[in-house]
Amino acid sequence: MDIILAVVVVAAVIFFGALISAGNERQRKAIDDLREQTVLWAMQDLRIKRERLARVARVDDPLDWLNKAAAKVCGYNLHLQVVEAFDEPRTLVCTSGDSTTRILFSPLSPGEIRKVKRERRNRLSQYMARNPLLSLPLSTKADQLSVLNDGILFGLELPLAWKGLTGQETTQMERIWLYTTS
Repeated sequence: MDIILAVVVVAAVIFFGALISAGNERQRKAIDDLREQTVLWAMQDLRIKRERLARVARVDDPLDWLNKAAAKVCGYNLHLQVVEAFDEPRTLVCTSGDSTTRILFSPLSPGEIRKVKRERRNRLSQYMARNPLLSLPLSTKADQLSVLNDGILFGLELPLAWKGLTGQETTQMERIWLYTTS
């Protein structure tokens, strides 16, 4: 009798455990769907706000705009001075106000730079000596500037500032990478 009662209790515990587990899984899926819908709503809301603000987006002083954007990421004012710009791959070379630090801006991420170096070594060998982006050491500090850390208008103002600083047209530039070298 005791054995039958023990088996029934164990079976009931297993049954209720499975029932609770199934309920938790159903709730997890519902919460995931709700989170996904919230993210989609937030993205659409940002698109609507950006479309409204796109009409008034402008950059009067591109160097000052870039300096402020870089200061938000670095935590201090770099007092940037433009040295030169490169077309392929796109790079803007600046120095800090005290001329001790060289700062490179590029739409290419560190991974994309490594990929370009590997894939097009022959074609880019002529640029390798000139473009400092392709000769960066692996230990170079890289920071990403984007809408997430520089404000809602960053993606709209970046192409305007880039064109003002380099003269290069950009189609869809949403982020830029800042590389700091000594």
